[in-house]
Amino acid sequence: MDKAHKFKNTLERYIHYRGIDIVLHLKDGQSIELDKNRQMMDDVVIGNLANGVVRIPIADIRSADFFAA
Repeated sequence: MDKAHKFKNTLERYIHYRGIDIVLHLKDGQSIELDKNRQMMDDVVIGNLANGVVRIPIADIRSADFFAA
């Protein structure tokens, strides 16, 4: 299993755990904290932020931090 596939599987698993906070660090330097109402469809992470719904392709994610809430 390659690194990108392993990252996708791990991210998808944690997205479904509502007790974990997730911060995504994007390749363009942005950091996005996802709320509890998040989901993953194919290779896109979907989150609801204060300024609306965001759709983030996995290819744009540099890393992710997971925190127990």
